[in-house]
Amino acid sequence: MSVVDSASATDRAFAADVVIVGTGPAGAAYARILSEERPDLRILQFDAGSLLTDPPGAHVKNLVDDADRAAAQRLSEGPNPSHTHESTDTLDGYASDAARVVRPGTYLLTEGYQLGEQVGLPALAFSTNVGGMGAHWTCACPRPGESERVDFLPDFDELLTTAERLLGVSSEVMADSAMAHLVRKRLSDGLDSRRSRSVAAMPLAVRRRDDGSLWWSGSDVVFGDETRGNPNHRLVPRALVTTVRTSDRRVIGVTVRDLETGESYDVGSATVVVAADALRTPQLLWASSIRPPALGRYLNDQPQVVHAVKLRDVPAQKTTRQAGPVDLLSGVSWVPFTDAAPFHGQVMQLDASPVPYDGEIMPGEVVGLGWFCPKDIREEDRVDFDSEAVDGYGMPAMRIHYDLTDTDRRTLARAKEEIVAVGDLLGDAVFGDPIEFPAGASLHYQGTTRMGATDDGRSVCDENSQVWGYPGLYVAGNGVIPTAIACNPTLTNVALAIRGARAIAKNQKPGLTVDQRIKNHA
Repeated sequence: MSVVDSASATDRAFAADVVIVGTGPAGAAYARILSEERPDLRILQFDAGSLLTDPPGAHVKNLVDDADRAAAQRLSEGPNPSHTHESTDTLDGYASDAARVVRPGTYLLTEGYQLGEQVGLPALAFSTNVGGMGAHWTCACPRPGESERVDFLPDFDELLTTAERLLGVSSEVMADSAMAHLVRKRLSDGLDSRRSRSVAAMPLAVRRRDDGSLWWSGSDVVFGDETRGNPNHRLVPRALVTTVRTSDRRVIGVTVRDLETGESYDVGSATVVVAADALRTPQLLWASSIRPPALGRYLNDQPQVVHAVKLRDVPAQKTTRQAGPVDLLSGVSWVPFTDAAPFHGQVMQLDASPVPYDGEIMPGEVVGLGWFCPKDIREEDRVDFDSEAVDGYGMPAMRIHYDLTDTDRRTLARAKEEIVAVGDLLGDAVFGDPIEFPAGASLHYQGTTRMGATDDGRSVCDENSQVWGYPGLYVAGNGVIPTAIACNPTLTNVALAIRGARAIAKNQKPGLTVDQRIKNHA
């Protein structure tokens, strides 16, 4: 992998075998699989965001210095970043009933997030940086279960296993703290006998280094040494792909705008993977006049409620806090989704939880509970685009059509009842009744470029993530997920990306040499 200046004349002339738009975990998975299986292919990967870390795409939680972490967060916050020079890892005010919440390293949609009397997605947020949301996520990687699964893929389990390898997923790294054992035992004793899936330690994309510190997985881990050592892979930051170019419905390349100079240039390629996220992938396709009927539709957020309890009867703990935003004692317990109990539960010790607590506590004594609900998926829940108005990057402005159904409201009401009951297994409530987060707060948007087994107008891409009717055009990310999953979607989106990358690796023919391509485009 080489990181190149987006204004480079060489790269303006470069014609790639594969262009990848976006560097989040899904885009990184395409680069990794192609580097493993087809190192002969020339891969050019663009991101509108800045390079935050070395290696590219690392999680900002790995930046121990608060000022460095804050700087990386500000660089991720789009065209109008916040003005603070302090890291906001504590997420003060997050556990509130505010109509809109924003996390460090993300930025909100400024308009079009709520139309008429609809619920909308007022907390819909983005990150723009090399590594995408993979530089800011919680690293939770549970496997989907029961109706969450994509069962028309015969190799789905193997894909999940490979995704765990690429993400560096482990259920062991943070499972051995005294508080984590206590929490899991109380949860298991109260829940396992009446559920088809048992309470467990949350699978997390994190590893413990030789010095005992934690390294949280971002796209750097997905890229791996295979991509970083691939001389045929180039990464271009601060380069916005504005158009996927086609001829007779066949991909011929992309148009790129250099965000440093404002100049645009074309890159030729017969294969393009758009992994821009669940909102900006359909935005790019729409801007390119690629508009299959399901594009942007079946938009799926995860309604979310949170609760916090102070654990009862906790023995005194000897604790030592490490530098950085995450305490070594932190643990995350998992209450898996089931069809009978349709919620995905995360129970997180305070140091790993987005629910702050201001009182005097012993480390690990307060835990936050987060219950994610599946959405009643409907075609009318969608993002569409304005043909005249533009966003901060000059792309078509988004308009969100999104509402809760009676089924969604019943599920949310039930989730509130269950989260209180589960909290009672552990201890005493900290801030009273559970809080329902505003729609969009999950950051787990799905379905807008959904995968399907047949081209029936209800999906955007086939089982290999290739857009129906557009040979050479692939989509990637959470938007491809076709089911109503309640669990964290990153593992699933990487699994689906692996399948798409393997299809490209199998079918792609190597093209001209780099020198020949440069000459032809000079």
